[in-house]
Amino acid sequence: MANLILILGDQLSHHISALEGANPDEDRIVMAEVHDEASYTNHHQKKLVLIFSAMRHFARELEKAGWQVCYHHYNRDSRCTSLEQAVAEQVREFRPDRLITTECGEWRLDSQIRQWHKGLDIPVEIRPDSRFFASKKEFADWAKDRKQLRMEFFYREMRRKTGLLMTADDEPEGGQWNFDADNRRKWTGKPPAPAPFRVEPDEVTREVIKLVNEEFGEHFGTTDDFHFAVTADDARAALEHFIEFALPCFGDYQDAMSDTEDWLFHSILSPYLNCGLLEPSDVCEAVARAWYTNQAPINAVEGYIRQILGWREFVRGIYWLKMPDYARENRLGNERSLPEFYWSGDTGMRCMQRTIGSTRRNGHAHHIQRLMVTGNFALLAGVRPEEICDWYLAVYVDAYDWVELPNTLGMVMHADGGYLGSKPYAASGKYIHRMSDYCGQCRYNVNRTTEEDACPFNSLYWHFIDRHRDDFARNPRMALIYRNWERQDNSRRKATLERASRVLENIEKL
Repeated sequence: MANLILILGDQLSHHISALEGANPDEDRIVMAEVHDEASYTNHHQKKLVLIFSAMRHFARELEKAGWQVCYHHYNRDSRCTSLEQAVAEQVREFRPDRLITTECGEWRLDSQIRQWHKGLDIPVEIRPDSRFFASKKEFADWAKDRKQLRMEFFYREMRRKTGLLMTADDEPEGGQWNFDADNRRKWTGKPPAPAPFRVEPDEVTREVIKLVNEEFGEHFGTTDDFHFAVTADDARAALEHFIEFALPCFGDYQDAMSDTEDWLFHSILSPYLNCGLLEPSDVCEAVARAWYTNQAPINAVEGYIRQILGWREFVRGIYWLKMPDYARENRLGNERSLPEFYWSGDTGMRCMQRTIGSTRRNGHAHHIQRLMVTGNFALLAGVRPEEICDWYLAVYVDAYDWVELPNTLGMVMHADGGYLGSKPYAASGKYIHRMSDYCGQCRYNVNRTTEEDACPFNSLYWHFIDRHRDDFARNPRMALIYRNWERQDNSRRKATLERASRVLENIEKL
């Protein structure tokens, strides 16, 4: 045998770089479900089902295409508890010339694999992940010598590079680069939200569900009503469903939140993009075609492509540029433990209750729920960044360290001192009220700040502003906020801070 080719659970693409130039007659593929990867954090049960089932289906596809695949199924009694042990077993049996793999998406695992050659005693070739629009080096070159990195400018470079939504004169379609200002409507029930795309579990998925229930039943979430795609064909059908039924309204309502709808007009394609069942270029091109064929308006199409071509690429670039030190950033000095209700959902704050409830049921909550509800509360309360980052990594089916960590540590928690975002995404309950109908069902009053039934977000917001004066008072984007705080009379400010202190002292009882 010439080569042993390792394919990871987030590399389920027939075009993955590790397979380039490989020979099915001589090379062998290894894939493995192992305890260390399944248990290093409290992965949502649906996340485990999705990855294990998608891996098993992908292995079958490879075998049908003529590949020799050694597949290590999860077994609690297996001697192979790590990926390295599973690979070493194959190396001992088949004595390949070398191990080939595509660079993985987590610094933790990447740093391990780069040392494997010592234990395996064969060369280990790690190839770039060509599924992304920008390589690590390309992003590093773009970032070099820039005092501040801003996604908008990187996004424009990616638009020019790919030609996505660009005219023949190299100008942005629709006459502007960004239509975000058109994407902030509150949803009031009309137009009706489409039913989410569903795939009924087949025999393979049902076996995995049984496994996860037996072996990981104590993990967060549930396997009930699992309906995610686990093959590339079904993931492409999910893409088509999104474009036909949800994309036309996605732009208008992408920031909206609903007390009764978990999915609204969101694509729910990130789980497939992040594990390899969909290629980012294919998704962006399909969505762009919807603009050119009048299936969807420009604000929806541009807004969606910006999430993939802009933000997704941008946070990956920052991750690999700044790790491993980035994971230890805590510039605001936050040390509060993550409240238990993040795991249980047992809280009277309706927005938190509903967002965490959806997360428990589905392994999903959309970007505004993550940023402006669960993330905003963690920021205002001063939760330790390491704990909230681990929570996000665990509870979402689309969460991998390269995308989760910069989003949470940088964007949500502003723990990197503004490297990723120019100002913290802190907000009072007024923002949540403006973008959702949660507040009408809540036991707290969003119009009050100092009273005992006042929305906790309101006093916590001003407490955050007050205690971080030295961090933000000179930030031009926050000058008006500090002027508004200073305009309040002393008694009002004192009452607000006292209410916030009571909230923080009794945080587990909210």
